Amino acid sequence: MLGKIALEEAYERAGMEEKSAREAALYLEPSDRARYMRQISDINDERVKLSDAHGIGYTIVSLTVPGIQGRHEQADAERAATETNDWVAGQIAGKRDRLGAFAALSMHDPVQAGQELRRCVTQLGFHGALLCDFQHAGPDGETYLFYDQPQYDAFWEVVTELDVPVYIHPAAPSGIVYEKLWAQRKWLIGPPLSFANGVNLHLMGMIVNGVFDRHPKLKIIVGHLGEHLPFDFWRINHWLEDVKKPIAKEQGHERMCKKTIYDYFKQNIWLTTSGHYSTHTLKYVVEELGVDRILFSVDYPYETIENCCAWWDGQAKEIQDAVGGVDNYRAIGRENAKKLLKLGAYHDCDAPVS
Repeated sequence: MLGKIALEEAYERAGMEEKSAREAALYLEPSDRARYMRQISDINDERVKLSDAHGIGYTIVSLTVPGIQGRHEQADAERAATETNDWVAGQIAGKRDRLGAFAALSMHDPVQAGQELRRCVTQLGFHGALLCDFQHAGPDGETYLFYDQPQYDAFWEVVTELDVPVYIHPAAPSGIVYEKLWAQRKWLIGPPLSFANGVNLHLMGMIVNGVFDRHPKLKIIVGHLGEHLPFDFWRINHWLEDVKKPIAKEQGHERMCKKTIYDYFKQNIWLTTSGHYSTHTLKYVVEELGVDRILFSVDYPYETIENCCAWWDGQAKEIQDAVGGVDNYRAIGRENAKKLLKLGAYHDCDAPVS
């Protein structure tokens, strides 16, 4: 399929090779680390050539983990976010028919975060923002700022006014969370378990704490076909509707979510296929949520474009059968993202799909 749009595609700024090597040791098997080290620091050369070779027409890049959320000093985080956004804008400037970007933001101050997002969208032409889970703060970084609290309404108001999505992306556990939960089971850090646990806690916090009720037009993207949540919808819904909401009412808790988990996922939340190349899983999620909530993505360079497209294109007939036909296949591959991001023309944007 030509003209695919990919939305969870990481980069690291030049000069961060030591950090990239540490990330590689966490997430890449030894023989694959040289490829990752080469690709994570490249935005508009090998990445674009691979995309062209495998039918990806447009890629939205974002700062890799832990992003600005790993910077616990506010002034440092705000400065780094602005510098990063200006840098990546320069990197993609010559290939805007193939490359876009999500903003990196410091989330220490919701008002400042909204101002930087506005600058990135209105002046740099970015498509929204990607946040690496919660913001580390405090003198030692052990204060965790979650965006499901009322003080972040100032940020979400700007997001909805701009009508752009925010992608909530995982980051590795660190500090006391690492020591208490993961140090003795470190092989579960990352895609095996910790990534999903971090994002689904944050997303469910936004739901139950009423963020989507206060901002009903808010658009959130999460990767990896929903970070485990779709497979527990029935149980979550049963407990929220039949148990937790009556308890919240009894206790006078006014911020408890007003709708069902199904409502929020069908009205406010999109899922990508990033790093989850399972036709069976995709079929299940489409049946639960509808095809319009699903977006193609790779998770490059943690996963490879070659492997992702060997699934999406190499098993096109099986995927089309699973999702309800070629029109739905095209929708997931590019049309849903076009609509969500209000994209204009880009490379192969209208190529035929069969």
